[in-house]
Amino acid sequence: MEQYYHNNLYLNLLFLFISAVFLTFSAIFYKHRSQYYNHPNLPPGRPGIPYLGETLDFLSTGWTGRPEKFVTDRIREFSSSAFKTHIVGEPTVVLAGAEGNKFLFTNENKLVVVWWPDSVSKIFPFSETTSIHEESRRFRKFLPQFMKPEALQRYVGEMDEVARRHFASLWEDRDRVEVLPLAKKYTFWVACRLFVSLDDPARIAELGVPFDDVASGIFALPFDLPWTPFRRAIRASKFIREEYLVGIIRRRKAELAAAAAAEEEDILSYMLTATDDGGEHMSEIDTADKILGLLVGSHDTAAATCTFVVKFLSELPDVYDRVYQEQMEIARSKSAGELLNWEDIKKMKYSWNVACEVLRLTPPVQGSFREATTDFIFNGFSIPKGWKVHVVLLFLSFSWVFTYIALCSLT
Repeated sequence: MEQYYHNNLYLNLLFLFISAVFLTFSAIFYKHRSQYYNHPNLPPGRPGIPYLGETLDFLSTGWTGRPEKFVTDRIREFSSSAFKTHIVGEPTVVLAGAEGNKFLFTNENKLVVVWWPDSVSKIFPFSETTSIHEESRRFRKFLPQFMKPEALQRYVGEMDEVARRHFASLWEDRDRVEVLPLAKKYTFWVACRLFVSLDDPARIAELGVPFDDVASGIFALPFDLPWTPFRRAIRASKFIREEYLVGIIRRRKAELAAAAAAEEEDILSYMLTATDDGGEHMSEIDTADKILGLLVGSHDTAAATCTFVVKFLSELPDVYDRVYQEQMEIARSKSAGELLNWEDIKKMKYSWNVACEVLRLTPPVQGSFREATTDFIFNGFSIPKGWKVHVVLLFLSFSWVFTYIALCSLT
């Protein structure tokens, strides 16, 4: 009898525990849904599970190499190019297609502003004295001066030199190569050369180790625990900024002061000599943050484009032959050891079409985030103030520059 009593007691306690967990979860789920999704006329969609929302599904499609699947599945399900979800800890509206891109980019700093998830901000700390929106506007103001075509023309020969050394050391006399890792090495070398004039292969390889941790952590789950890729990315980012980039920045400032380096030498010199509207220069740590962001931004995207170019050329021999003939015609017009120049790049019309088509078929980035600064309407749907907007990008500029040089050296 006593055993029967104890058994019933345990069963009752277990039932109460399960009931409490269920009621708590239900309350959280109801709050999760009602807190954000009671606005009228929202786009179709679903909030997912509490707190995580649909973040796991959003990230997992990228891990499996199909980042577009998250978007295409929901476009098909909801029959709409705009849908609501809950990702990276925020209620979000996803806009896919040219119409959504045009709407957001023409309303930049009017209806929406640049936004980054908190996890990204931990890996790439922004200025302590200004907001992310101010930093973004400031950065975009002077960056086009360095990235415009007439500025890039000066660096074609340098890219070609890096490409030749890269292919000679890592591609030639090999029966088989893994393209993506090698493409990452190439684009990282080019970025180091153009952004900070770092050209020593040993130092670049040494810097590449913590850099890979940073790049991997961006797409990891944002759990800040000692053994996680996210924590390794935070540590690696701090190490690169403080141990590498700040030292490079200080040496360059001394060279500029002694007129031993030109202001237009690379983007670092340009950043160190540029001033804001108040005549102030960026601090050393802010400059290091921007350089690190540029290195990461130019690394995986350009490498992915180069890799897909090689993939499609290997699968389409007719296209490969036409690219090869175009490249060889340019090569025959050059003397031994003569590097490419801007006029050579302009002759690569078919190669340009190939690069554009690769970018169209396999965009190297899935999209970017904005934050709504006011309530607004898109295609009849309401997007509330404070919500995040994920715009799915269809094309990425400047990957073609790296791709052109790689094409020329590869063929």
